Amino acid sequence: MRLNKKIIITVMIVLIIGLFSSVAYFTLYDKKEVAHLSYNEFVGKMNKGKIKTVYLVDAPKIQGILKDSTSFETDNPRTENFKEMLLVNNVQVDENKGNLMVTNIISFVGFIIVLGATGIFLSRQSSKQTSREFSKMSNMEAIDQGDIKINFANVAGNEEAKISIMDLVDFLKNPEKYAKYGARIPRGVMLYGPPGTGKTLLAKALAGEANVPFFAVSGSDFVQIYAGLGAGRIRSLFKKAREKGKSVIFIDEIDALGKKRDGFNGSDETDRTLNALLTEMSGFNENDGIIVVAATNRLDTLDDALLRPGRFDRQIEIGLPDVNARQQILKLYSKTKPLAKDIDLKKLAHETVYFSGAKLENLLNESAILAAKDNTEFIDLKHIDKAYYTVIAGEEKKDRSTISQKDREITAYHEAGHALVTKVIAPLNKVSKVTIIPSTKGAGGFSMNIPPDKMYRTKKDMIHSVKIALAGRVAEELIFGEENITTGASNDIEKATQTIVSMIKQFGMNKKIGMLNYDILHGHSQGSVDDEIVNECRRIMEELYKETKTILAENRELLGCIAKQLLIRESLNEEDIDKLINKSIKEAL
Repeated sequence: MRLNKKIIITVMIVLIIGLFSSVAYFTLYDKKEVAHLSYNEFVGKMNKGKIKTVYLVDAPKIQGILKDSTSFETDNPRTENFKEMLLVNNVQVDENKGNLMVTNIISFVGFIIVLGATGIFLSRQSSKQTSREFSKMSNMEAIDQGDIKINFANVAGNEEAKISIMDLVDFLKNPEKYAKYGARIPRGVMLYGPPGTGKTLLAKALAGEANVPFFAVSGSDFVQIYAGLGAGRIRSLFKKAREKGKSVIFIDEIDALGKKRDGFNGSDETDRTLNALLTEMSGFNENDGIIVVAATNRLDTLDDALLRPGRFDRQIEIGLPDVNARQQILKLYSKTKPLAKDIDLKKLAHETVYFSGAKLENLLNESAILAAKDNTEFIDLKHIDKAYYTVIAGEEKKDRSTISQKDREITAYHEAGHALVTKVIAPLNKVSKVTIIPSTKGAGGFSMNIPPDKMYRTKKDMIHSVKIALAGRVAEELIFGEENITTGASNDIEKATQTIVSMIKQFGMNKKIGMLNYDILHGHSQGSVDDEIVNECRRIMEELYKETKTILAENRELLGCIAKQLLIRESLNEEDIDKLINKSIKEAL
């Protein structure tokens, strides 16, 4: 309505301006220089045949044109035979000239009116179309999971999270049991943890186990440029859910719309959308039987209003699976795959530390693809090993003709340095594979260092990880000289720096800096590193570099032995490295 009023006022202003403009235009346009003739002069010229045209109008003055194209004006005699007299003297008579200006004005005004009416019509049609599009874009439908619904049998690992989710299934199936005790159904469940750990899968399993409709959306679906569209989608989503009765709403990547509001980085549209979600979940509307499940990788970035009781009542961490959970996940995903009998899933579970559920599924899927390419009856160990390399580092580079022997030697000593230091300072870590085969992702090779499954990382563990990361660069310097170190250690230096900074800034593991969390002091600003922290990080890095150099210098012969085997065989597993180390020990004795 407000839009229509604006359009009408605009059209009226255009009409008024057009009317005055046309009057002024035609008035000024017609004010040409004319000769003023007396009636007798006019009659004399007419008798001499010098009059070409007379514009005959009902006015005190009449105008005309002489044969020499001069315009003239004279008195109107208003006699009955005046027109006849003109025609007898071969004078052209034009009786429309007087109405020409009025006619033009009327035509112009009519054009403006038609134009305005067309504008109003189109604006109304556009408004209706916009309304229809807005309604269409705001509409959210439940996702049909098909005949095969996902339930908890399809989810391996995450046992603690599954137990918490099972409570909600019981709520949805037997609400009267909880109503008897005055308990209300939790309105929201926040699942948080690293990517690929199964947050979406758990939400689907909740809906499938309870046999209720499942609405799946992403936080980015509500971040729109149209004012009010995000809030409209929120209301539409909950309206559809209420129509279905009991249901599960899943909002993935909720941090896209629910980030902390600090008054600086937000926007009015984002605030409107978030407020709409908060209102729907706060209890102003009855949503009994509706559970909102949200997922995020960063719980600390969410607005406090989202996490208060009454909205997302439960916050469940979905972490990376431990060794037993990894074995269960591998068993689940291998059910439909013809694995060879010699494949030990328990051993594979031990070798896949820090793998998420999605990464484990990808590992087995890549193995299946490789087996299909080879047309083998079963997926065997070579397919698993090759897939493992692909998941970790990327596809093997097929054409290695451009790689010089010198570069191969540098890579061999670099990777041998990582493997050897791992074996010396962290014997509980597994070095499952060392290779100098380059990958399509740009890696010249890699050394897979697998730490044991532990709940916590000690300060000693973190120091060891820094030394292992620095060992590649140290090996290059030790063998080829300081002037010939390469860029191959860039990723290692990045990891080592991150570990040292975390020890100092987050975990309070440095006596000089103190037991403080500097991220809190600096308001979570990633760039807030003062000179004292920088100097301490540099000191620790230099100290650990020297210690690593000492370790490799003491084992230089063994380092060369591992590097030479890598140059010959390109890849070594843990058994190969252990044999080389044991052989070196025996020779030393």
